Amino acid sequence: MIPWLFLAVTVWGALFTFNAYLPQRRTGPFIIPSFFAGWLTSELSAHHFAWQLIATVAFIWAGALEAWPGWMGLGITLVSWAALLALVPISRRAEPVLEASLAAALGPQYRERIDADLIEKIEQTPPPPHRPLNPFRFGHADVEVVRDIAYVPGGGIRNRLDIYKPKAGCERAPVLLQVHGGGWTIGNKREQALPLMTHLAQQGWICVTANYRLSPSATFPDHLVDLKRAIGWIRQKIASHGGDPNYIAVTGGSAGGHLSAMLALTANDPEYQPGFEDVDTRVDSAVPFYGVYDFSNHYRLQAGGGMDAFISRYVLKKDPVADVEDFRRASPMHRMHPDAPPFFVIHGSHDSLASVEEARHFAQALQQISKQPVAYAEIPGAQHAFEIFHSLRTSVVVQAVDRFLAWNYSRYRESGRGGAP
Repeated sequence: MIPWLFLAVTVWGALFTFNAYLPQRRTGPFIIPSFFAGWLTSELSAHHFAWQLIATVAFIWAGALEAWPGWMGLGITLVSWAALLALVPISRRAEPVLEASLAAALGPQYRERIDADLIEKIEQTPPPPHRPLNPFRFGHADVEVVRDIAYVPGGGIRNRLDIYKPKAGCERAPVLLQVHGGGWTIGNKREQALPLMTHLAQQGWICVTANYRLSPSATFPDHLVDLKRAIGWIRQKIASHGGDPNYIAVTGGSAGGHLSAMLALTANDPEYQPGFEDVDTRVDSAVPFYGVYDFSNHYRLQAGGGMDAFISRYVLKKDPVADVEDFRRASPMHRMHPDAPPFFVIHGSHDSLASVEEARHFAQALQQISKQPVAYAEIPGAQHAFEIFHSLRTSVVVQAVDRFLAWNYSRYRESGRGGAP
């Protein structure tokens, strides 16, 4: 009995490892389980190795090698361990990919255009932990968090935001607005981009993360309207927290990637600013992660078949055929224009939930249209939501975003619009 149970457990563990290399992207019912398994295994391979090691030792002690199924299980385990170890060099490939994307978009010597004080902070601030024992530990002694500030007068519980800022204080600091994901239907401001916001707050940034109304109770563009109100709040109130209301970058992942891209591409559009049309909702740069860029699926680039049906039923609540123009208007893919701000589009090559082909097409098309730089980094081996907790990939991605934002903020200061943080 024990040898057979050991064999079953080793096969189960090996399936996790196999899925990290070949996640399901097109077989409907397996996409969500494949995402979770691949996400946790590829980013936490050391933790995955640890549970396999503990299980193997326990089974061997219990007599798993007394029959041939146990020896077969041990062989499968050794192969699985070798594959888990091979995930580490794949993760390390993110760093040259990110640097090449920035150099291609901003110029080979882009680091020389970053102001000296910003480069000094980048070099002196330790990167986020690569492989901490607890990858979900995000707090830092130098970072203060102010929670649950209402940003819409008379708004509901979803119209609140948190601020991450240097505990030592700051003045005229650059501002980053983080937009959480969750398929436009779930999610919370306390759950995502914490490694990035904590790192930037150590650098002297102010990071604002806002909740917004969710579907199916809310119907697009309610989500976008709320986030534009959050920008309006930043313009009016962030100076009292030490931020510069004239410099706002935006980022977000998944649904937040879609919404952050829409924020960047629909600045001051009165359709999305009912009652506050005169508020300046421009952003100075955008860093969307693993976003959905085409609700209409015009180019048929979405790997799974359910995204457009989900959006039609729960988010836009319209017919994708009869109301196709509404789907396009809600899509960054169809809102590109020459005056878009600088973009840094980041997507994982193994994303099961949001099409990497669509992200690639979006970035390439925007590069042809925008007068500003557009960087695109396709992270080898990365799943959806790969950077929401500490890992090797998270560390190098956070540092690359830091350099992109520092480069863009240096241009802002050079223009005379802002001073030193």
